[in-house]
Amino acid sequence: MGITLLSPQAIALEAPEGPVMLVVSGKVGQPNVGDEAHFDRAMLEVLVQHETTTRTPWYDGMTRFSGPLGRAILEAAGAEGENMRVVALNEYAATIPVSDVEQYDVILAMQANGKVLRVRDQGPLFVIYPFDKHPELLNEEIFSRSVWQVARIVVE
Repeated sequence: MGITLLSPQAIALEAPEGPVMLVVSGKVGQPNVGDEAHFDRAMLEVLVQHETTTRTPWYDGMTRFSGPLGRAILEAAGAEGENMRVVALNEYAATIPVSDVEQYDVILAMQANGKVLRVRDQGPLFVIYPFDKHPELLNEEIFSRSVWQVARIVVE
């Protein structure tokens, strides 16, 4: 289900079996639906996962977020570009330089404190930077890139 390993460098995305949680389009080298890469929950869960415990402007105190690394999603989609246009369910969008996900352990959080993020909790996917680990990220520009209710990513 989800991802088939062809070699250490190449993977093929199979079509999602469950409801699509994320669509990656644009400069995608491993599409699985037309020219896009579609991911269901199971497909996202088999990617390299990461956990970040940090303070954010949106939660009280320290919160433990977990989900796939942004760079793992790009790799699975065979995506190559300079920027990712991350678009939420309500069409809010922010441009995130690909260098952010290469330099930092940016995740698309699927859980907060061990609970699945629902739409009412900023889910199903929430871009989370490791704010406490890298204080230089604590600024309005980075906060604006922390898109919640992520529906799609356009790689440019």
